[in-house]
Amino acid sequence: MKTTIVLLYGGRSAEREVSILSAFSVLNAVDYQRHVVKTYFITKQGDFIRGKIFEAAPSALSDLLSNQSFDIKDLITPSEIYESTAICFPLLHGPMGEDGTIQGFLEILKMPYVGAGVLSSAVGMDKITTKLLLDVAGIPQLNFVSLNRSELQSNLSDVLQRCEAKLTYPMFVKPANMGSSVGISKVEDEDELIEALRLAARYDSRLLVEQGVVARELEVAVLGNENIETTNPGEVIKDVDFYDYNAKYVDNQVKMQIPAKVDEAVWQKMRHYAKEAYQLLDGSGLARCDFFLDQDGNIYLNELNTMPGFTNFSMYALLWQEMGVSYAALIEKLLILAVERFEMRQSYFG
Repeated sequence: MKTTIVLLYGGRSAEREVSILSAFSVLNAVDYQRHVVKTYFITKQGDFIRGKIFEAAPSALSDLLSNQSFDIKDLITPSEIYESTAICFPLLHGPMGEDGTIQGFLEILKMPYVGAGVLSSAVGMDKITTKLLLDVAGIPQLNFVSLNRSELQSNLSDVLQRCEAKLTYPMFVKPANMGSSVGISKVEDEDELIEALRLAARYDSRLLVEQGVVARELEVAVLGNENIETTNPGEVIKDVDFYDYNAKYVDNQVKMQIPAKVDEAVWQKMRHYAKEAYQLLDGSGLARCDFFLDQDGNIYLNELNTMPGFTNFSMYALLWQEMGVSYAALIEKLLILAVERFEMRQSYFG
């Protein structure tokens, strides 16, 4: 008997296009001898739309995009995704999907699901909370300033003074809860800082200003629940100082070096920090840890992504491929981990 995978994609965040690409990649790699996939599209307004049932790989991306224009008969209540023997794969990035909200919903439904739980998802999505925990654990990271959107209106001069007292230009300004470089800006002076803060404030009420650094960007993939595996790091090869959302996902300008050309001692430190951060945030299923490596050999953990981009050409999948785990095999491992975590949690309730 085939296992049903309930695949959620789309979502309310600005990263919904990345979710669609991830969903298409997964649908093309699923072992249809073992699984059937029921798709549900979440609209920008948060409505759940019953999509197609796949017993074979989709012929084109349009098979998924068609769900964005739907007939009212396909509109369902969220609880209708429930199936007692199904495994949910929430391929949702950003707020209202990767931040613990959908995970809490699936916990209430009592459905096993791929990826991190409520706490880990919420903390991992929130850059400020993650940094505060990393600071307590002594995991190296860049200096930062956190603030609230209301402070921009009530006391902008104080905000600027705090940033410039602790940090030097260039700085990076980010919404606390957003990924895929959405709302992120590199700033070189005070005027750009003000503009970047206002941009970031369009996406979140909590903002992060981080020290800029001349560094290589390296990433480590993590897999597992209690038994945690990590990959050797890969590197994002930059032709410019900063890749925004369009460069990453529209123009596809990002180049990768897998594995990264760094000393083995650097590999081992990054893998150690990745595992330590994953355990600290109570990670499960998967995550991608992003690091900076500066010219003096200093390592800084930048962030931990609990549902990284999951296309077959995304860094996460390619890192595991380099370790000998194919994209299709990776999906199977994640499904097994989802059931393992679900059964363990259910055992707590007797």
